[in-house]
Amino acid sequence: MRSNRARWGLRIFALIVVAVGVAGLAVMGLWNWLGPDLFGWHPISFVQAVGLLILCRLLVGGLRGRAGGHFAWRARLAERLEKMTPEEREKFRTGLHAGCRWRSASEREPEGHGPAI
Repeated sequence: MRSNRARWGLRIFALIVVAVGVAGLAVMGLWNWLGPDLFGWHPISFVQAVGLLILCRLLVGGLRGRAGGHFAWRARLAERLEKMTPEEREKFRTGLHAGCRWRSASEREPEGHGPAI
């Protein structure tokens, strides 16, 4: 039983190492192919490419994972809407539409007949 877990752990570790290696080589290749010719930048090494990947992950993705999925906000919004009374729900939707300047199809003016700007 423990040998199976250890084997799976080693496989997952190996897959992560391979994925980082492939991604690092891809970034290094693209950088060294495009950067010097287009922008006059210096070529980078494999270690610098992996560091660049890590930096991008920190800046764009942060340190957190995706607990609950990418669209967890939809479930939270649906739950909040269910707890509201019909009047509160309508007030929320009206405020949302007004804030986004969104209008339903029935409220829109026919094309070509909009207000003059």
